[in-house]
Amino acid sequence: MKKVLVAMSGGVDSSVAALLLKEQGYDCVGCTMRLFRGEDEPAKTGKTCCSLEDVEDARSVAYRLGMPYYVFNLTDSFEDCVIRPFIESYAAGRTPNPCIDCNRYLKFEKLYERAQALACDAIATGHYARVCSDGGRYRLKKALDPGKDQSYVLYSLTQEQLQRTLFPLGELTKQQARELAGQHGFLNADKPDSQDICFVPDGDYAGFIQRSTGRSFPEGDFISPEGKVLGRHRGIIHYTVGQRRGLGVSAKAPLYVAAIDPVNNTVTLTEEEGFQIDTVYADRVNLISGEPLTEPIRARVKLRYRQPERPATVEQDGDRLMIRFDNLQRAPAPGQAAVLYAEDGETVLGGGTIISSERRRAG
Repeated sequence: MKKVLVAMSGGVDSSVAALLLKEQGYDCVGCTMRLFRGEDEPAKTGKTCCSLEDVEDARSVAYRLGMPYYVFNLTDSFEDCVIRPFIESYAAGRTPNPCIDCNRYLKFEKLYERAQALACDAIATGHYARVCSDGGRYRLKKALDPGKDQSYVLYSLTQEQLQRTLFPLGELTKQQARELAGQHGFLNADKPDSQDICFVPDGDYAGFIQRSTGRSFPEGDFISPEGKVLGRHRGIIHYTVGQRRGLGVSAKAPLYVAAIDPVNNTVTLTEEEGFQIDTVYADRVNLISGEPLTEPIRARVKLRYRQPERPATVEQDGDRLMIRFDNLQRAPAPGQAAVLYAEDGETVLGGGTIISSERRRAG
């Protein structure tokens, strides 16, 4: 019997993942990762994860299923690998995705170490994605439910990790997961999904950064691409590339954040017509095959979590990707992920962290 360490957040998805594995005959061990010290506070919005309430919900499900259950204290690793890079990225004018770093360094690195210590053969999570094996190679594929697919935040997985990872929810819809939880009497069957970054449950990223660092980020100028002053901003950590709302600048046409310059403390605004790009550059590359691209390939590329993939040609130069889209795209925020899918639109090839973008062709 295969022994599996199941990551349980206290939500319905990971609880149902554990249920399905037990029904399939796996020897399951449940665990919750204690990631940040703020989780000791009671959940205020109902949209957090990792609170004391969440730990108790996870423990309740584990005991109901007859599973051993552990809480792992990974607060130092979470601080070093997720929170600190998040703060540094915002302060540098980028827009990080901490869920990707959490998956890369905590769920699919530190958790593997704990699984090995407990003599587990694999780990499982409540992510909506699928792992397929083909001739000894492993592929990461989208979930069957397009509305819940989470493959975008899993592009950093490797062959070794995929070989030892189970995603039991990959062929279910969210509604089916909730129904299963209700049928088995789970207290969290109707628990709301976590919506915000877990360590910033109120969504106030700027306030969190200021409290964490003790730094103030002074006001500065909004400028046009030509350098004309358009108004005053509240501090660069209040803005991300692509932002339209909350700028406080009057204009005849909608304005968008096009660039953030932490050195000169300026935020560049532009109209949507001037906000189109066709080429994106990314670093921190991971290709799931484990093999670099030796020649350009055709792929479908997603620049935002809630955006369809777009056709593009992709080239690799060392630890850097150049992605040339067939059509103009809205400029992405540096710090976000560019995720590559095969032309079938289902298989994740890998991805990287966006460092810049540009418009190379006229028209």
